[in-house]
Amino acid sequence: METKTYSIPNISCMHCVNRIQQAILAIEGVDFAEADLVSLSLTVDFEAPADDQTIRQALESIGYPATV
Repeated sequence: METKTYSIPNISCMHCVNRIQQAILAIEGVDFAEADLVSLSLTVDFEAPADDQTIRQALESIGYPATV
């Protein structure tokens, strides 16, 4: 299991938080996803077949690209 935190600067409301969490939790291999409005970040616990590239692509596809 790997844990990674992504910086997502364009989180602006709870709708953003919910949309991000739903999209990331839908990825096979993701066990936990928590977006945070205060720190503008997303923490994800995942294992194969999920990987960093898959998570970044999912974020980009919904309009919330990770900067780190």
